[in-house]
Amino acid sequence: MSPAARRDPAGGLPAGAEPVVGLAVGRGTGPELAAVFERVLESLTAGHPTGVRVARADRLYHSYVSLRGERDVDRIRALTAEDADHYEAYCRDMAARGSRAVFRTAINAQSLYLVRRRLRAVKVDLLGAGDRQLMLVRDQAQGFYTGENRHTPGEITRTLTFSRDITEAVVRHALERALAAWPDGRIGRVVMAYKFHLLDGAFDAWVADLAQRLGVPIELFQPDTVNRDLITHGLPDRTLLVAGNEWADIMHVVLLERFGSDRQENRCTENVLLDAGPDGLVEYQTVHGSADDLAGRDLVNPVATIRAAARVAERHTGRAGAVRATEAALALLYEEHVRTPDLGGRHSTTAVVDAFLDALDRPGEGVPSDGVLVGGT
Repeated sequence: MSPAARRDPAGGLPAGAEPVVGLAVGRGTGPELAAVFERVLESLTAGHPTGVRVARADRLYHSYVSLRGERDVDRIRALTAEDADHYEAYCRDMAARGSRAVFRTAINAQSLYLVRRRLRAVKVDLLGAGDRQLMLVRDQAQGFYTGENRHTPGEITRTLTFSRDITEAVVRHALERALAAWPDGRIGRVVMAYKFHLLDGAFDAWVADLAQRLGVPIELFQPDTVNRDLITHGLPDRTLLVAGNEWADIMHVVLLERFGSDRQENRCTENVLLDAGPDGLVEYQTVHGSADDLAGRDLVNPVATIRAAARVAERHTGRAGAVRATEAALALLYEEHVRTPDLGGRHSTTAVVDAFLDALDRPGEGVPSDGVLVGGT
């Protein structure tokens, strides 16, 4: 690996001015996608004046499939807790070292949501095509997904929590992100979708008080009401939709279709860990899962990982134009029908990445040493 993207062994980061990017790897296709991420990040940051350091977590985290291989419930619970404890400590350590970005491949959701509760995670996804946009902010810090289990013979009791403080932190971050995306301050509508009828009137009282203190109209609805409005009327341009993860996870693919965005298989997204450090830590991930059935076959779709590397390069290493250059190169691949079998193509993971890097190097494309985009669309 070139000096532009040196991997730091687990022991620690030496002093230096270079940006530090975290890398956490799960089982299944995780190792293959980690290699894609490092290769693309290296290419996009090759001209960086100080280099970019990649600090990989020293644990290979479980996927759901790899945990199921254990078959013993107590053993699965223990490994789930170990993965969660390790990943939480890794994220906190990365933030303490000054890193602001981690790329994580898919890991077991139960471990992941324990960490998301502890670090107050929100997932931010700007959807849209043309002149219509929607910002979906998923509350990953509370609710059913973040609960913990107690096992008794023949039963599982899952305990979950909703918090006034977490609700306010999520809404405040959502508004900050909306104003950053739409700096003229025009937000078409602020909608919250939660199963608040199950919470004794407390949750809607929190939201009403928060809206009054912030001076922002916030409409709180049951998820099925949001669904009916979406079907009947649609959502206006620049809707800020803050949602409980139970609904938002299921509805993501529908919202992608409604707002003309790309397929889930090709998308990356970001999770902001609000409690990971003074400025938060941004965790980038693919939207697709670990695809254990494809592990070791060189067939996993690398497009979402490529896009994640471009976002990290531009937002966290100062490589201006990396995202636009990446999208231009991916558009060339689409025109040339270079794609993996899940998208109807015949190319391997490696072949798609090779073609992408070749497209980046074509005249009129790419990110030169000064970080300014040449060409692109």
